[in-house]
Amino acid sequence: MGPVAGGGAGGAVLPGQGGRARITVRPGRRPVRGRTPFAVLVVVLLAAGLLGLLALNTALNEGSFELSRLQRQTTVLTDEQQGLQHQIDQNSAPDALARRATELGMVPAGGMAFLDVPNGGKVLGTPAPAQDGQPVKRSTAEPWPGKPQPSPSAQPSAAAPTAPAGGGDTTVQINPAVPAPRPAPTATGGAGR
Repeated sequence: MGPVAGGGAGGAVLPGQGGRARITVRPGRRPVRGRTPFAVLVVVLLAAGLLGLLALNTALNEGSFELSRLQRQTTVLTDEQQGLQHQIDQNSAPDALARRATELGMVPAGGMAFLDVPNGGKVLGTPAPAQDGQPVKRSTAEPWPGKPQPSPSAQPSAAAPTAPAGGGDTTVQINPAVPAPRPAPTATGGAGR
């Protein structure tokens, strides 16, 4: 089929075409430029998706390691807390408190009395003073283990402990402090105040 010239005997002339030649489209090569950007876009999207998936997986693994570390730390701290609570329970038992009080030089109380306020202030029991024995000997045991003791130079001068040469327990004697004499007032009429 070739172009048909207008005005011939065998061909019909279409209206509006006057004597012009007809344009036909031939099938040929499609332009490659239209597919390339789409293919590049698909490859970039796939690469970005894979990299995002890798980053997400890495973050989840990091969080899992952190969670494991914190669980181990929690277990260790829970064990330590239970051990300390057991030690507190042992040290706060009545027999342990009585032994520790005796080591510190305390004596048991005498008879105790209670005041019954709702019933008119009635006294229940018979009060008695504590039975004190010989002068209290200083214990060599620490009153509070783990706390630093003040240095001997930090003791006030009013308390003068006496230490026997043989070592062991010592008797503590507290001497009252003698007040320093006051200076005599001057005759200047208070100019120094």
